[in-house]
Amino acid sequence: MQTAPNSAPASKTLLTDQPRTLVLDVGGMKCAGCVRAVEHQLQQCDGVVSATVNLVTETALVECDGAVVEQTLATQLTEAGFPSYVRQAADSGPSVASPDTTESDRSSWQLAIATLLLLLSTLGHLDHLGFPSIPGLSSIGFHGGLATLALLGPGRPILVDGWRGLRRWMPNMNTLVGLGTVTAYSTSVLALLLPQLGWECFFDEPVMLVGFIVLGRTLEQRARQRAAKAFRALLALRPTVARLVVDRSDLERSLTADHQEIPAEQVQVGQWLQVLPGDKLPVDGEVILGQTTVDESMLTGEAMPVVKRPGDRVVAGSFNQSGAIAIQATRIGKDTTLAQIIQLVETAQTRKAPIQRLADTVAGYFTYGIMAIASLTFLFWYGLGTRLWPMVLQGSDHMMQHGLAAMITPTAASPLLLSLKLAIAVLVIACPCALGLATPTALLVGSGMGAERGLLLRGGDVLEKVHQLTTLVFDKTGTLTTGHPTVTDCLPQTTEITAEYLLQIAATVEAGTRHPLAVAICEAADAQALSRLTVQDVQTYPGSGVVARFGDQVVRLGTADWLSQEQVAIAPATQQLADQLARQGKTIVYVALDQTTVGLIAIADELRSDARATLDRLRQMGLTVMMITGDRALSAQVMAEQLALEPHQVLAGVRPDAKADAIAQLQAKGQRVAMVGDGINDAPSLAQADVGISLHSGTEVAIETADIILMRDRLMDVVESIRLSQATFNTIRQNLGWALAYNLIGIPLAMGVLLPGFGILLSPPTAGALMAFSSITVVSNSLLLYRHSTIDKP
Repeated sequence: MQTAPNSAPASKTLLTDQPRTLVLDVGGMKCAGCVRAVEHQLQQCDGVVSATVNLVTETALVECDGAVVEQTLATQLTEAGFPSYVRQAADSGPSVASPDTTESDRSSWQLAIATLLLLLSTLGHLDHLGFPSIPGLSSIGFHGGLATLALLGPGRPILVDGWRGLRRWMPNMNTLVGLGTVTAYSTSVLALLLPQLGWECFFDEPVMLVGFIVLGRTLEQRARQRAAKAFRALLALRPTVARLVVDRSDLERSLTADHQEIPAEQVQVGQWLQVLPGDKLPVDGEVILGQTTVDESMLTGEAMPVVKRPGDRVVAGSFNQSGAIAIQATRIGKDTTLAQIIQLVETAQTRKAPIQRLADTVAGYFTYGIMAIASLTFLFWYGLGTRLWPMVLQGSDHMMQHGLAAMITPTAASPLLLSLKLAIAVLVIACPCALGLATPTALLVGSGMGAERGLLLRGGDVLEKVHQLTTLVFDKTGTLTTGHPTVTDCLPQTTEITAEYLLQIAATVEAGTRHPLAVAICEAADAQALSRLTVQDVQTYPGSGVVARFGDQVVRLGTADWLSQEQVAIAPATQQLADQLARQGKTIVYVALDQTTVGLIAIADELRSDARATLDRLRQMGLTVMMITGDRALSAQVMAEQLALEPHQVLAGVRPDAKADAIAQLQAKGQRVAMVGDGINDAPSLAQADVGISLHSGTEVAIETADIILMRDRLMDVVESIRLSQATFNTIRQNLGWALAYNLIGIPLAMGVLLPGFGILLSPPTAGALMAFSSITVVSNSLLLYRHSTIDKP
């Protein structure tokens, strides 16, 4: 099994003069404004090429040159108010993905405290709703004391963080909430100490604000933890212990021989390890002794256990079910398939969709704008609004007649108090958090679901591209077909050589080539026990053929077009026979000695069992489907008919180095193209396409180049990956649409635009509740992605 690739440059050798990628764990971020502040801080550091910050996973992905000192970046962020450290390879992943008991207990306490604050404040105001007052709970002293405790207790972290942000000229969500609560509390204290002012006390407002904010953030954090459940399950697969074989001779006598338990990260390549039933495979390796069944569903999404025998490969994190085996370690640590999948998923959760970059830019200036709007709201109503519409100071009776008691608060006779309440409502209703959570929460759920189903997507930018696709181009050999071609005909075209000798010559020339057709020829020769001959000066022409010197003759194997370029004659009868074989869907390899074609070798590759169903499903989704191949048009057309492809949807006779050009030509016509391939020669076209999709059984180069990797090697997963991408991107758009609409409607409402005509006035506590509801809505909408078990489970 091939390894899943790392999508970040960190997977490559880190030379001091080469770009590299670091992952920082960043604390203290509360909203999208914080995200922009952290990105700005990092981008100001010398040597940093780019920085992408994720609010949900609390990480920063930093691309920098070799001169950057890693700890310097973390130190600068910490000094800026965002406690940070550089993640090492052995670290356990993002904090959101690994909650502990302490965090759960703290969350429960916060939920209890928030509920208590809201309950006590509500009980103290039952008389305002027409119910009898509760002795002691309705007194101004009780409410003043409760407000003080609320600000010094659960509200203290909000105030401290908000002040730090303001002091560093990086205001955040806590800055807005802190300004609102402190203003309400200070005004109430002043009214209590100086009754001659005639102001009312509204100690209930800072209490309700703190209660709603803490309640909302606690529920939001729990929802974010749920969103990360798939990724936590992936992290939980990492094995911790390995059984190192002490004496190999004992192991050969008994697979349960003595062993030494060591940490999995200490295993070295080449060591022998014992794996008993019920164990997780500690590293990637090859089975040396024994036979068992292995559950790889957690990595590939494939539910059926796989039988493993000596010579078979196994991957770290998979589960040994039935028998004891011995394996030899081939990949360890961060090079294992599981480690690379984890890194790929982490990177996918950090890479932003272009649509989110715009939202982050807006959110970066959001708090400054809200503070300015709140100031203008206060100045307008205090200096002009109450004079233009004096009825707004008549009290609550005027407004209650509109039946909007749930959304309003009684107005005071004082223009100052009314102006303060409106300004406070503006501060606390604004929600940059929703903008910041829109993309990362959806990506967290979507990428986690993909990992569960063996679909690895590289990030938000890929999702947006998938959403725009119009055309999918499939490579034929190894993608639409099984990739295991076999020789069906070996036809000499001269009486001087036999079929066996023709096959022997061809296998000798192709012996050093790993192309599927070459492998098929060599396997056919081995099946007949044909030994290799002696050839010299072997040269390969990718996509065309192979040439070598055989004694005093030159032997060539390849396509008809290439042989013609080499001035090799093809007799009409030979060409007619080749055409006949091609009409049967077979690929023809021409064999020539010197300048004469002496034989034909026909090779057939079966279609994958789900190829036709996959293409049909894609067509039903409104996508154009095409096939690209180096085969002649006659051979390609036979397969095209089986796949219900029209002649114009088949690109035949395309050399490997021309595949990327073919993709570029489709893009030049305005099409958004995805390329599906698996071979080395597919890598340029995978890179050229808007979205590259590779089967996991493909070559390392193809996997490294692709944007989407199908771990189960099922062609139908192309459909599932597109559906998952579309569902995730639609959720991102819904989240951003909600966040923008909420702020565009809520902020003017809090400013009092409906107060003169309709008597609608949002109280600060109501505004705070709406703000908390906005963030929770975004996260909850992302969780609805789990309904898309859409995505056909295996």
